[in-house]
Amino acid sequence: MADKPSRGLILYGDGLMPFLSPSHSHIHSLASRASCGFLALRDPPPTESEDDRVIRDLAQLLDVYDIYNIKDDDFINPSVDFLKQFPVPTISERFMGMRATLFTNCATTQSFGTKLGFNVKDFDELMKIGSDNLQSENIPSSLSSAARLLMLLGLEDRKVAETSEYDLVLLHVRRAGTATIKKENLNDELEWLNKLVGEITHIAEPGSPIASHLHLSLVLSYGSPLLNGDSSSLNSLALKEMHPNLSLLRPCQSYTMKGGRILNGIRHHHPMLVAQWQEAVTRKDMARLFSFQEFKELMFLRNGMCPVFTLTVDGMA
Repeated sequence: MADKPSRGLILYGDGLMPFLSPSHSHIHSLASRASCGFLALRDPPPTESEDDRVIRDLAQLLDVYDIYNIKDDDFINPSVDFLKQFPVPTISERFMGMRATLFTNCATTQSFGTKLGFNVKDFDELMKIGSDNLQSENIPSSLSSAARLLMLLGLEDRKVAETSEYDLVLLHVRRAGTATIKKENLNDELEWLNKLVGEITHIAEPGSPIASHLHLSLVLSYGSPLLNGDSSSLNSLALKEMHPNLSLLRPCQSYTMKGGRILNGIRHHHPMLVAQWQEAVTRKDMARLFSFQEFKELMFLRNGMCPVFTLTVDGMA
């Protein structure tokens, strides 16, 4: 177990799940050592812009979607304009003074993150971290993106500092065709993210001083299901279609409830997929790949062949 407070690093691949392939070996390797599951989302409205979809998904991931006291049958669109009318507590206020930063090149996400109390940074700023200390013998002249992110968490040079600049770092990587990161001759955002996962797990290898202090979460989403085509729908078989009488079961599935009440409009397909890993802290599942089918089969085994999601955005099981 960790003898110091854990530091959290969340890698969020927004809309990247449909493009995941067997060649992304570092992502699959992480799943093989992590605790894996699904994050259930709400049904989108009939017409929704891509920017609204990005904010809705992020609001659910950060558990601020239901923070407004609005009637159940009202649709919540947690846009930046909406937040001006219904302010929410900052992440520091919600989590005992937590210091959090968000890296993104999405202007909409930057505005939303600022409103939620993140110290928002552009991806270009990631390359500047450590530049003022390049003359130090302890810092190499060329830092990888992974090393720069870990430096913010006080996990520098494979050591655990007593203090850190941040307790939580969130990296938001959007899919191709929208606002994207600088790919530096890599094929696409997912390829870059796969490389980043490999760098992080190499630095935080099992047995290293920082392995038990870094809580790493990898989240991949499908983005808009309407834009993914039939192949994505087949990759994430709708639980509702597989079991049409699921809504009649009692007690209700945990991912359909929050705070003791049933949630309306839960989406039974295209969930977010998540792998969480902290050496000697998180459970190691039997997953071999980061895939919907693999996670679904794992859920069946874990829950006695009962098809449920054990991790949800709107309510933890």
